[in-house]
Amino acid sequence: MRFPAIDEVTRLQRLEPPTGKVSVVIDTDTANEIDDQFAIAWALLRSDVVDIKAVIAEPFSFAHHREPLMRADRARKAAASSAGASPPVLGSSGVDESQPFLEHYDEWLKRLDQQGTTVDELKFTSPAEGVDLSVAEINRVFEAAGVDSTGLVFRGADRYMTEAEGAVPSEGVHRLIELARGSDDLLYVAAIGCITNVASALLIAPDIVDKIVVLWTSGYPSNDERSNRPSLNLVQDVHATRVVLESGVPYVYMPGYLVGQQLSISQPEMHQWVKGTGRLGDLLVDLYDNNPLYPLMGIGDHFVRSWVIWDLICLAWLIEPSLVPTVIRPTPKLAEDLRWDLTNAGERHVMREAVDVDRDGIFRDLFTRLAGANT
Repeated sequence: MRFPAIDEVTRLQRLEPPTGKVSVVIDTDTANEIDDQFAIAWALLRSDVVDIKAVIAEPFSFAHHREPLMRADRARKAAASSAGASPPVLGSSGVDESQPFLEHYDEWLKRLDQQGTTVDELKFTSPAEGVDLSVAEINRVFEAAGVDSTGLVFRGADRYMTEAEGAVPSEGVHRLIELARGSDDLLYVAAIGCITNVASALLIAPDIVDKIVVLWTSGYPSNDERSNRPSLNLVQDVHATRVVLESGVPYVYMPGYLVGQQLSISQPEMHQWVKGTGRLGDLLVDLYDNNPLYPLMGIGDHFVRSWVIWDLICLAWLIEPSLVPTVIRPTPKLAEDLRWDLTNAGERHVMREAVDVDRDGIFRDLFTRLAGANT
């Protein structure tokens, strides 16, 4: 697929931090955990600078963990019996793959053991179930905020791309295309989950590459050498990731690991500063107290724990860019092993990338807005 070329001067202009009120589409896997709800809530509370044109639900699923988790469980049991005399777990290459899987999933398995849960008992939502759950969750946040969601919430893709140019059409994708084509101003797309909807829109309507700026949070910084395989937003749809990176669309990358990861909050902080602030604040507290990932991950308590509210980083740059310091860097390619590839970086189009985040400033603004929502 060939996309219209954007000259680098124009690209740099469009990558400048926004000023004033901005038109925004939020592309979100809202029901997969709790961070998307915080991001949507903040956007609704900051209508002075964020003009929400649409909120589009994305597919999500943790099912890609099922097989490796089961393999790690088998490897662990084999090692515990007969002093490791059982044969190793061999992959398609014939290499013993049991140890890496066991190391990666060992803590998860230990927590499940403590909760008395077996791997077979875990329920993994399908992508189609995920998008429908997210539509309902988006509407729930709007309702708690006292904002009418009519005409604003759309169902996106119900599956991931299966090939490099395999767009997944949906009402959400078509709405994104309509909004991009119908606006004289830049349309910012805050993608806070897998990027299937954005990639599909670009494939169906390549002309919108010149109409939108895509913000996306996932993975490691582009100069980090580690594989991005742990990143849910990236690994769910690798084809979509590559489409966006290669399209040349103006792109603001918000690394989740090391940067967005700083946006952690504890239960005592939530109870101290958010509980009792109103319906929206109480919804966020209830989500924190009853995190849907806790049973899946075998986490049984909040004692000396915090949780990362990753997705606030995209909204933060739109609301107040100084909260998320950024630099201009070459857009990497995505290698087969899911590491960033900066080969021939000097020939690549540039992107803006977050290098830090003002954790306290972000939560201070969100909590202040929540406290003032009912005054």
